Amino acid sequence: MIKERTGLHQSPEIYYWFESIETKGFTWNLTVASTSQGVCWVGLGEPEDEEQTLKAHFKRWIPEAVLLNRREFNVQVLEQLNEYFVGQRQDFTLSLYPLGTPFQLSVWEELKKIPYGETCSYGDIARRLGNPKGQRAVGMANHNNPIGVIVPCHRVIGKNGDLTGYAGGIHLKERLLALEKLDQRIHE
Repeated sequence: MIKERTGLHQSPEIYYWFESIETKGFTWNLTVASTSQGVCWVGLGEPEDEEQTLKAHFKRWIPEAVLLNRREFNVQVLEQLNEYFVGQRQDFTLSLYPLGTPFQLSVWEELKKIPYGETCSYGDIARRLGNPKGQRAVGMANHNNPIGVIVPCHRVIGKNGDLTGYAGGIHLKERLLALEKLDQRIHE
């Protein structure tokens, strides 16, 4: 569930953590961040890159935030992501606190409706939002999704079925879809 933001941010403290999960010979580099409101970041990039992107993201949305490197505030999200990566979880039961524009938030809400093991196109999402010509805007919102995997932007593909852009790289999108058994091109 995405929590509604009202007024001033109540907690300027953001707790982040880097951790790697090894599954079937592949290492997933995770960067997660949470506030008292919920999970606000899940990234799959290299820790050094993620740290810079994370800092820039929070500087834009909560400039007064203090980033603290703490695992204990991210245990639940790490446990659920680990379960997902080893094939024991399809749905997440975490409070989410994404930071974005109203349009981005509406796209991310639509992404959460894509079931595990299914895909849809950017155009499909745009039509659901009442803007059938807005697939590029949907693509940019996908690119800026701060809560990868949990808000499943990897399940959005081109209208002809091609795998198109993914902030972490197409190779990660392929792996995530293979994990959900959607892309048989990856042999594990």
